[in-house]
Amino acid sequence: MPISANTTEQLTTLFALGREVASVLDLDDLLEKIPQLIARITRFQAFAMYLLDPKRNELTVAYSVGYPEPTARTLRLKVGHGLVGAAVALGQPILVNDVHTDPRYVEAVPGSNAELVVPLRRKGRVIGALNLLSPTVGQFTETDEAMLRQFGAHVAVAIENALLVEQERDYARTLETLSEIGREFGAILNLDELLTRIANLTRRVIDYRTFGILLVNDETRELEMKVAVRYGDKITVPRVKLGVGLVGYAALHKTAVNVPDVSTDERYIKVVDDAKSELVIPLLLQDRCIGVFDLESPELDAFSKSDVEILTLLASQAAVAIENARLYETIRANEVRLEKEIRFAQRVQMALLPTELPKRLKTVDVCAHFSPARELGGDLYDYLAPEPNSLVVAVGDVSGKGVPAALYSAFAGELIRSRTFRRRYAPERFGPAGVLASTNIILHQRQLEEYYCTLCYSVFDFKRRSVTMANSGLPFPVRCSGDTVAQIELPGVPLGSFPGSTYDEVSFDLSPGDLFVFCTDGVSEANDALGREFGSDRLLDVVRGVRQGSARQVVDAICAAVQEFRGDTPPNDDMTVVVVRIAA
Repeated sequence: MPISANTTEQLTTLFALGREVASVLDLDDLLEKIPQLIARITRFQAFAMYLLDPKRNELTVAYSVGYPEPTARTLRLKVGHGLVGAAVALGQPILVNDVHTDPRYVEAVPGSNAELVVPLRRKGRVIGALNLLSPTVGQFTETDEAMLRQFGAHVAVAIENALLVEQERDYARTLETLSEIGREFGAILNLDELLTRIANLTRRVIDYRTFGILLVNDETRELEMKVAVRYGDKITVPRVKLGVGLVGYAALHKTAVNVPDVSTDERYIKVVDDAKSELVIPLLLQDRCIGVFDLESPELDAFSKSDVEILTLLASQAAVAIENARLYETIRANEVRLEKEIRFAQRVQMALLPTELPKRLKTVDVCAHFSPARELGGDLYDYLAPEPNSLVVAVGDVSGKGVPAALYSAFAGELIRSRTFRRRYAPERFGPAGVLASTNIILHQRQLEEYYCTLCYSVFDFKRRSVTMANSGLPFPVRCSGDTVAQIELPGVPLGSFPGSTYDEVSFDLSPGDLFVFCTDGVSEANDALGREFGSDRLLDVVRGVRQGSARQVVDAICAAVQEFRGDTPPNDDMTVVVVRIAA
């Protein structure tokens, strides 16, 4: 049978319309294009594109022409209700040329008399409907119905493609948003601020109604609510044992829990009166659960598979950020505690150092300076008067820096003091060499092999006008007497290094004006920006320049010279300077 010219024209039109509608991938552009194309098939007064929400079994207007406001925005049709709902329920077109004779008709556009509804089918399921309205009775023909039905098949494919493209774009935007959120999470180290920010930022990817963050208390094995928001207001939630309720189950089994209807799940614990569905996402850190996200909705089956995937990604970022914030708080608390302890230790260390000479010593001028390389130092010095008309000056340097060196230094200093005052009862045993030998034995017995102490021990006897000293590795002291300015070469093994070490002694007569300078290696080994050392020669030059000054002036000159030499280079060791001048 030959094809009529009219049929050929219709087929050509349908082919052209199908090609045009298939070329549009943006959903908004597509919806706007559809009524323009339909106008080439038949005449109509009003048009609406309905899309089906399968969860609610409800049709909503996605796009309309000629519908009054706000009907187009608020109109909701249950499947089976009205001519549109009936066509969707049947899966078949409905043509009514006098709507007032059909009891199923629901007025949406006043003045309408004829209606043509074509359901949009895709792969055996209805995804929506095209609805045409006209004020003219008998406006639509069976040809219009057939043409619109064929065009609707093209529209269904185009809409599905556009929805897939839009979903991909939404997913890409969501991933980009998650990336931005992750970067923001990483910049927040205050835990309370972070949790509140997580609740706020989560709304950018899922528009929740009720949201909570519960964290696991490892000691009590409970989930504690840290942030709880409902309709923008905070609520109070009790603690939940691991394994109890939906949140406890998700935390214990480290798996997401999506319950479409909480009334059917015996694990559900009622907290929000109108909650009908709940989604719980565990916060996993490697194989450990540190808490959960908890979302509740007043609607049934409110959370989709996509929501689970997105929140799982967000939860992984949040878990790392929460753990970092917790670690930071722990570290910060420890830092505060350590700062307090170090400040107290500094006070203790300074209290152990002498602030003035023993009483009744008017024949000597003594001054000292101590500056640790860190908060605490390993240097020590002391002035002691075990006998009348005598002064013991001890200057030492413990290996290492910081708190361990300071503790070792305090212990060594107490050993020196205790042995010094035994001179009253056994002066022949506790001369300078004897004190060092005795101290060496005790330090070695403590088996702290990584630590040792260098110390110069000097006994000034003002009655006999002599000084006797022994050294265990401290830089050689400087002696100024008459026109001579030189170091006293007195080597020795550091204390605590080897058992049974013995030490040599040297003695000098004292003359009025004699000057003795004791320094730890923080002076001679001070570095400048080029890595050069201050050295003993520079020390001797400084001492020669101020040898006539007071003990304070000599100390200040040495410290100023070292500081000038070092410049901006930070100190590499503790520095102690003790100057003893014999009065004229």
